[in-house]
Amino acid sequence: MRGFFVGRFQPYHLGHHEVIKNIIKEVDELIIGIGSAQESHTLENPFTAGERILMIVRALEELNIDKRVYVIPLEDIYRNSLWVSHVCSMVPPFDVVYTNNPLVYRLFKEAGFKVKSTKMYNRKEYQGTEIRKKMLNGENWEKYVPKAVAEVIKEIDGISRIREIAAKDV
Repeated sequence: MRGFFVGRFQPYHLGHHEVIKNIIKEVDELIIGIGSAQESHTLENPFTAGERILMIVRALEELNIDKRVYVIPLEDIYRNSLWVSHVCSMVPPFDVVYTNNPLVYRLFKEAGFKVKSTKMYNRKEYQGTEIRKKMLNGENWEKYVPKAVAEVIKEIDGISRIREIAAKDV
């Protein structure tokens, strides 16, 4: 069985890590879709699709997963009625969708897919918006992401990027 899990991963954090650890117990293969792949260099979406792929792939190496995982960037098409078919055209076939996003859940359910909710892990802290705020404010953000993700963010000078973007937007 092949599963599909989509998120923006801005950045990939320990909540995502826990969700994937549990999904991988249920499937033979996993497709991770990087939503809003065309977005980058904004406060809401500071990282590029390529940087998010790097974060996810390196973080998954820490888990020593013995199953095939595909990480695929997905650009937005801004038409919900066509979004599921767009996703299906961009990724390998899948049997089940994992999500907690109400819109994603609804769209895939209406399209006839089996959809499962995932457990939320410490949602108050493991939230991209809050982690990006911590980065911006010089607070300890590293404890909310896998070590490999922190290394990628440092490697790409992601903190400086977020601060420079914020300075222009404020």
